[in-house]
Amino acid sequence: MNKPVLDIIGKTKLELGPAEKQNFGNWWLGRDDDNVAWAIVDKKNARANTLSQDVLADLEKVLDALETSLPKALMIRSAKSGGFIAGADIGEFRQVTDPAQVEERLRKGHAILDRLEALSCPTIAVVHGYALGGGFELALACDHRVAVTGASFGFPEVRLGLHPGLGGTFRLTELIDPIEAMTMMLTGKTAHTQKAKSLGIVEVITEERHVRAAIAALVKKRPGGRSRGLKAMAFNLETARQLAARQMSAKVEEKAPREHYPAPHELIDIWVEHGHNRKKMQEAEINSFARLLLSDTAQNLIRVFFLREKLKANSGGKSSVAHVHVVGAGTMGAEIAAVCAMKGLTVSLSDPDHQALGRAVKKAGKIASDAHLSGIQVRDVLDRLMPDPKQYGLARADLVIEAAPEKVELKKELLASIEARAPGHAIIATNTSSLELPELVSALRAPERFAGLHFFNPVSKLELVEVVSHPGSSAKTLADLNAFVGAIDHLAVPVKSYPGFLVNRILTPYLLEAAILLEEGHEPELIDRVAQEFGMAMGPLEVADRVGLDICLHVAKSLRDNLDTPVADIPAKLKEKVDAGHLGEKTGRGIYKWKDGKPEKSGVGGEAPEYMEDRLILPMLNAAVECLREKVVSDSDTLDAAMIFASGFAPFLGGPIHYAKTRGTDYVIETLTTLEDVYGPRFKPDEGWKELGK
Repeated sequence: MNKPVLDIIGKTKLELGPAEKQNFGNWWLGRDDDNVAWAIVDKKNARANTLSQDVLADLEKVLDALETSLPKALMIRSAKSGGFIAGADIGEFRQVTDPAQVEERLRKGHAILDRLEALSCPTIAVVHGYALGGGFELALACDHRVAVTGASFGFPEVRLGLHPGLGGTFRLTELIDPIEAMTMMLTGKTAHTQKAKSLGIVEVITEERHVRAAIAALVKKRPGGRSRGLKAMAFNLETARQLAARQMSAKVEEKAPREHYPAPHELIDIWVEHGHNRKKMQEAEINSFARLLLSDTAQNLIRVFFLREKLKANSGGKSSVAHVHVVGAGTMGAEIAAVCAMKGLTVSLSDPDHQALGRAVKKAGKIASDAHLSGIQVRDVLDRLMPDPKQYGLARADLVIEAAPEKVELKKELLASIEARAPGHAIIATNTSSLELPELVSALRAPERFAGLHFFNPVSKLELVEVVSHPGSSAKTLADLNAFVGAIDHLAVPVKSYPGFLVNRILTPYLLEAAILLEEGHEPELIDRVAQEFGMAMGPLEVADRVGLDICLHVAKSLRDNLDTPVADIPAKLKEKVDAGHLGEKTGRGIYKWKDGKPEKSGVGGEAPEYMEDRLILPMLNAAVECLREKVVSDSDTLDAAMIFASGFAPFLGGPIHYAKTRGTDYVIETLTTLEDVYGPRFKPDEGWKELGK
């Protein structure tokens, strides 16, 4: 008689003992011949496991069965190939209005994980891929964790305006160095395989093919229960926690002010007050999570999560691009080439400057290393990235991306040359940030194969890509480009060709107004501080320096020359800096002096005058409404997502259009009208406000 088999992650077949495997909805349970139980989570009708209410309820049934007949040990694994469990089901957090209901759900979840932790047999979580949020908390409720090479662990809740809510606050601070634990929760950063081992999160790292042997060895040693780490015990003293918390709070306030992002500050408060008492910390965690979940910050950040999912859906098709040829090894070309090679594509990179090619290859190695790729993986990335000064790769490319300087005639000449040498099926894309596509397409014989791929700098960190159409772009070309963007793990935003496209059209008035304020005599630190106090990730003048003042000037001129709506005059100081070669970070000097990738700032710049915040922010809202009116983008949600992911528009406010509606469109129009009366026609409310206010 054949033994029943349990299929784990699609490639590992686990032969069980005589007892039949049992199905508990979203879980499978079976035992091998050694009486070791295997609980396999496999959320129904889902590509990834989430710790939703139904998954937790089914885990409770699994625990009922195990407690009836205790095994020698319990292993918990995922049947999904992508990873262990990707946190809670965020969809269950939407439109929640009753904090008592949230607390009730949390207490039930805590009770289930407490039961898992209390099992009298050793429990071992075997993690491949990701273990995030609630998935990490479930793994922490086990006595031991085994990582399959490539596994990672993290608490991303802070990005949703929350902190861990199913015991992570106390279980992780008990298990490892509490400072390291708090840092993980406060930053949302993941601990990859080796880092997780060094921190003490996992005990064993193994390859997939050796999982059974690793588990057998652990069970044979009869591992005992958990114990608090030495450093965790040292922080039993409240004075020790208070001392550490002062430093944490200062760092958190700098990047995430309590006024805008209360969750990390509440987490610190909970740890300081209750870090010596698990029961009190558990209750405080539940109460705080329920309160935070209903805050405007969390609801807006949860909205942003779903906006991101909407952008991912733009890349629904399968990409046919296997070989990318990039023309231009400057800052953007080098980053684009590196990202494509990291995602498994063959990349050829051409540039007449051999030194630029060398720098690009070196940069690709650093980007890959910074992304936690192993030495072998970095080598593989560099093997896929071929410096190609004579453009041999052009004849084999499926996609050619032109990333040359922003000069119309140069780009047109290059595009014509590319089309003459590229295969007939290849898509030709330009990475221009300011030139309208109809201006470039005249150089091509087959305009249907041409479109824009506007990446943002740095490409390896900013996921957004504008897929820019022109009247002659074919539907197939645009669909293929959207799929390509998804294949390199970026977010595609379809836009039509328009001065500045979408993001730069909205962002440029903000940057220009900052430059005007600078010319009026205000300190750059003050201007940037006001924007950051509003909630922008970075001040406008620092953004301008990072983008490059020459590029900002070029986009500003393009808007001035091509828009029908009023645009601010270009400040003389901006022109002077560009003429002097002071272009920002890339030259070491711009509005600020730069050292080691950071601007040198002194002080905070004094008191902000009346209207400074509105002068900076409202031109963005006005331009956003113009883009909707001109149908540059399909809808306001996509616009909000683009501005958040490309420009750092305050995520906790939900994007410019969402913020405008929250603030009140009538009030925004009234304020713009006041600014127009004082400062001129660049603040004139766009006609689109009438439609938006309906």
